[in-house]
Amino acid sequence: MIKVSGCISEIKSQIKEWKRQGLSIGLVPTMGYLHEGHQSLIERAVKENDRVVVSIFVNPIQFAPGEDLESYPRDIKKDTVLCEQTGAHLIFNPTPEEMYPNGFSTNVTMNGLTKELCGKTRPTHFGGVCTVVSKLFNITAPDRAYFGEKDAQQLAIIKRMVKDLNFDLEIVGCPIVREKDGLAKSSRNTYLNATERKAALILSKAISLGKEMVKNGERSSAAVIKAMTEKIETEPLAKIDYVNIVNAENIEPVDTISGSILAAIAVYIGKTRLIDNFMITV
Repeated sequence: MIKVSGCISEIKSQIKEWKRQGLSIGLVPTMGYLHEGHQSLIERAVKENDRVVVSIFVNPIQFAPGEDLESYPRDIKKDTVLCEQTGAHLIFNPTPEEMYPNGFSTNVTMNGLTKELCGKTRPTHFGGVCTVVSKLFNITAPDRAYFGEKDAQQLAIIKRMVKDLNFDLEIVGCPIVREKDGLAKSSRNTYLNATERKAALILSKAISLGKEMVKNGERSSAAVIKAMTEKIETEPLAKIDYVNIVNAENIEPVDTISGSILAAIAVYIGKTRLIDNFMITV
């Protein structure tokens, strides 16, 4: 039976015991409402570690006013079943009060990597991410932590933070998991009605187009961005937040596609903001 706890001291006690036994620990940080994308992270963590902790916490400090903090989908019972069936050993499911008690006043911020893409339109988001992930690392003391490549900017930021702050763990990026029709798995897909769900396929279509252009030799970022933008604009329900191509490591925009690049998009389908990307080395 998988153990579920929202108590930091309980989690740290269990981790201490596992460490005493010489067991390796994998962490899968999530905001819950788990789907096959999260499951793929847990599966990999189970393969590579003796014990696996899944954190389920809708982190309030990474949401700006007016975003979907209150409506973000939650289902801890369903999540617990998925975690247990996939082989995880412990779920950390704290309350906001447990993570941010009265008087909490410390935040982890980053310059550079946070200013483009999602950081432009969600300027406080990555400060909240870095703060909560730092806390999770300190609470669970993992040997490895697993993040999805769908949130490619977040993955780059976490890798940089771990390097800069000398966290003693490995960050493992895992491939995007998609629906059969190509839509990237996301907890926010549940917000889409049937018409919007069909319209959302424009994201993966634009990603496929851009990736094919690069594979066929296109090296102008502007040309690829233009083609992807025009593709998205063929869908009446789509409103573009951004379409951009950046260096995959430092998230700086590039004019010429060379080395490792990240082509990332954020698009509103109705009121739902969805992201997708491809990474490629040329």
